[in-house]
Amino acid sequence: MKRLLWLLIPATLAGCASGKGGGDYERAEARKVYEVKMGVVEAVRPVKLEGTASGIGAAAGGVVGGVAGSEAGRGKGATIGSVIGAVIGGVAGAAAESSATAKAGIEVTVRLDSGRFIAVAQEDAGEKFAVGDRVRVLESGGQARVTK
Repeated sequence: MKRLLWLLIPATLAGCASGKGGGDYERAEARKVYEVKMGVVEAVRPVKLEGTASGIGAAAGGVVGGVAGSEAGRGKGATIGSVIGAVIGGVAGAAAESSATAKAGIEVTVRLDSGRFIAVAQEDAGEKFAVGDRVRVLESGGQARVTK
């Protein structure tokens, strides 16, 4: 039972992560100046945004794997099993965290009023974009978001 709890920690923490679409801001983004560019949506396609690699999944997996591996034998066998279990558990935990925190996203291609084309990938937070929609592109510090 305790082992199962250790496996569920990364998934639980991943569920606490908030979405970040075109209309969502982090606290650090408040009162920040954005350059606003206007344009028209030329294309929209779904994309997958990779999950996070905070190390929590690897650490939890390593602990669980180490404990499970130590049950493999006595003496040197337990030590070797513990090390091998920790490595395998760490790799599996990192993969589980990445998979659990992956998000659905969209890539919006915009023809700016200047005539330039850009594409912005962002989390799909439910804001619907269609070809021909008039949109705003907010850009600051090399990052951009598309919103209506």
